[in-house]
Amino acid sequence: MSELRAVFAVLLLAGIAFLASPVVPAQADGIFDDGWTLQPDASSLRFQSVKNLTQVESSSFAEFEGKIEENGDASVRIFLDSIDTKIDLRNVRMRFLFFETFEFPSAVISTNIDPTVLSDLPERKRKIIPLTFSLKLHGVEKTLESEVAVTLMSDDLVAVSSTAPISVAASDFGLDGGVKKLEEAADVVIVPSATVSFDFVFAKNQDDDDARAAAAEPAENPEPAAAKALEPEGDFDLEACAGRFEILSRTDNIYFTSGSSSLDPRSEPFLNSLVDIVARCPGLVIEVAGHTDSVGRASANMRLSQRRATAVMDYLVAKDIPDNRIRSVGYGETQPVASNNTPEGKRRNRRIEFSIVE
Repeated sequence: MSELRAVFAVLLLAGIAFLASPVVPAQADGIFDDGWTLQPDASSLRFQSVKNLTQVESSSFAEFEGKIEENGDASVRIFLDSIDTKIDLRNVRMRFLFFETFEFPSAVISTNIDPTVLSDLPERKRKIIPLTFSLKLHGVEKTLESEVAVTLMSDDLVAVSSTAPISVAASDFGLDGGVKKLEEAADVVIVPSATVSFDFVFAKNQDDDDARAAAAEPAENPEPAAAKALEPEGDFDLEACAGRFEILSRTDNIYFTSGSSSLDPRSEPFLNSLVDIVARCPGLVIEVAGHTDSVGRASANMRLSQRRATAVMDYLVAKDIPDNRIRSVGYGETQPVASNNTPEGKRRNRRIEFSIVE
């Protein structure tokens, strides 16, 4: 549920960034002169989700960055790995099952602000304005509208806040499948939308070139480590490892060529995240289990499931995971998790699972 809120939160951030910039303009030579930079430590981005009809959960993002250029172009990047639900394994579910951050690490909001909209802010100090912006999330980009309050705190600081919770639908960004995965993992019913609110503070960049360079724009390919502010450092304990492998078994992001055991290149982002987790669970032996649907001969399905499990094991070993820490097993069609009478059931039964065996 938190994940859905996160989506909404992202939208709000965008609005804030754009509004904040224009607020400071009281200078004759241009309101965006020298540019403005989002101050994460003084800002917050929150969202609420609802599960089982009445249970409300509040979450936030720990890492985001943004800027406003002198020409009014504004952008905000939210690092989705920094989702903070206050519970470690819930954060992991959000990252792997909902946002799929191994493939879509961030959400980006962009817009252009017309300086004239906030030209009277120095006199009024606070102004509510409509905002139209573009949000790119989970590989989908949409144009959205909202309303924000812009408050001039000083000549160099401006606050941008949501005037009311903003509702965002998961289906707008292709996150329906993520909602279903979360429901199955937590055994809950999730409302497929969330409400977001935010309070952002922007500071005017300093005059010199070095200061502007220090407040550089969001990176095109942000370093994954920067987005993991809330991830425990170092090795995981047994409970954290077991919980992560259970979640990874539900992602459905390992792809094979139809009817074969050849890994599709689309699997690499997920498998690389798996490598990191296995490496941080030292001393444990991990089982990689292959499963199939019931189409075809049972004996053929058993062999195919074994070859696919071995292909995943080989990938981990090639990434320097010791081979004595990985076991591959094929279960064929013997352990279905859904009915083989429907296409969706068959899809769910074709899977790779991970568990601790020693």
